[in-house]
Amino acid sequence: MGILSWIVFGALAGYLAKLIMPGRDPGGFIITILLGIGGAVVGGAIGTTLGLGEVSGFNLGSFAIAVGGAIVLLLVYRFIKSQGR
Repeated sequence: MGILSWIVFGALAGYLAKLIMPGRDPGGFIITILLGIGGAVVGGAIGTTLGLGEVSGFNLGSFAIAVGGAIVLLLVYRFIKSQGR
């Protein structure tokens, strides 16, 4: 996939992750894109390790893995932010 595809894929995955886990997280569109792209990387690594598949292109399985990874990143981010209070 090209860089533009990754940005669109990341934006969609990050947006869906924030819809699934609503909250008062700071960050706008750029953070959502980075969350989704990072989620695709994290989800792909976890999915490959567990034998669930990998992020191999713009398809439903890859999207589900990317959203799952974005949710994991969002949980980690919220945990770290709560420890700093």
